[in-house]
Amino acid sequence: MAEALTRGKFEAPVDRATVARDWRARGFSCDLFVDPPGREWNGFVHATDELVTVIEGRLEMEVGEERLVAAPGDEVFIPRGVTHSVRNRSAGTTRWLYGYG
Repeated sequence: MAEALTRGKFEAPVDRATVARDWRARGFSCDLFVDPPGREWNGFVHATDELVTVIEGRLEMEVGEERLVAAPGDEVFIPRGVTHSVRNRSAGTTRWLYGYG
């Protein structure tokens, strides 16, 4: 599997409309999650590819066997069929975009 994380794909502060335009052009949707400290999404598998970009905060993620931390402006690609988890390990709220393509 190719590396999942692209650092600084979008300039911070991240503009949701800019990300949505980019993702739409690549065939992805774009929706928002707002997670409080300690929130976890564990062991997910989707039938489609997924993109994630952090707007505010930091996310600890596992994509297959790869462990990473995504910061504002980073983009994470999660291939279809790959088990992944997303965790807000920060002391504050994390806002992040996700899209399926």
